[in-house]
Amino acid sequence: MSDNTNTDILLAGAVAAFTVDLLVYPLDTLKTRFQSPDYARLYTHAATQKPTPALFRGLYQGVGSVIIATLPSSGAFFTTYERTKAFFTHINPATSTRPDGFIPTPVIHASASSFAELVSCAILTPAEVIKQNAQMVQPGSSTNATAQTLAKFRSNPLALWRGYTALAGRNLPFTALQFPMFEKLKELIRGHRDAQGKTTGTIFESGMITAVSAGTAGTMAAVLTTPVDVVKTRVMLSAAEEAVNRVSSKPSNDRLVDAFGKDVQASKETAKSAASNLNPLTSPGKKGKKSAWNIGREILQEKGMVGLWRGGALRGLWTFVGSGLYLGVYESGRVYLANRRGEQINEEDLL
Repeated sequence: MSDNTNTDILLAGAVAAFTVDLLVYPLDTLKTRFQSPDYARLYTHAATQKPTPALFRGLYQGVGSVIIATLPSSGAFFTTYERTKAFFTHINPATSTRPDGFIPTPVIHASASSFAELVSCAILTPAEVIKQNAQMVQPGSSTNATAQTLAKFRSNPLALWRGYTALAGRNLPFTALQFPMFEKLKELIRGHRDAQGKTTGTIFESGMITAVSAGTAGTMAAVLTTPVDVVKTRVMLSAAEEAVNRVSSKPSNDRLVDAFGKDVQASKETAKSAASNLNPLTSPGKKGKKSAWNIGREILQEKGMVGLWRGGALRGLWTFVGSGLYLGVYESGRVYLANRRGEQINEEDLL
């Protein structure tokens, strides 16, 4: 049995998230800007198409919102993951013919991480929307980038959850791929060190094995899920525009309204928009809420398949560093907190 308490898991997850946010956030900002539909207009020279200095300014814009949200979201993720994994293992007893039980271990890890992501994404989505829109604010303004972004959502705060489906749609396959690969890589590395007689049993060794395994698995999963990440970025960047458009379309006091109190002109425009949107192929340029599917089709029409993989290499690098630090610090933190109380964590109870 693991001697980690829920507090241990929450603290270790929070410290891991805080560490990653501070160290690799600039790479995430660059990835967002690369994947933005405004990348060429805002961050490249019109003549040469080479990046301008603006691409590398304000790389920490929006970091505050992420730090605030990732602390509870990461704690919720790891608590859900650990308890769900323990529950699935409990109801999947080993037998003489099936040492790992009837449910394969990778399936247990993938299922537990998927449940954990659904919980985590509900907390993280507003911060992701604020973060990605803040990352696109042009530096030089006297107003904080996060404050400028929040102002756009003041009259429509529910738009902050625009992108939950896209975020979960990216994170679910990512974690479902990463965690089984991570667990297997860690098992192989530990087995290799045991066979070579190099095992030390220290916190540093545990953290390093976890970091290398998580970074490698995360990179592979990140590259494979890049198209979903590109769509997710576009969905979240469109949330601010939709919030502003909704506010600007509200009826003013001196305009004609219908029997339901709605602006007559706005109602006409809405009806026309609804009619034209019955066939989305005829109105790809219409403003308003777009589904992830339609955004994906727009990217294909504009950039082809290359557009769906934009930022993949940078995301792979970001994930290698981020996942390695994240899970490495998390696991080391769990071992440290248990050892501090004079208790031990069994190897099989680690991530």
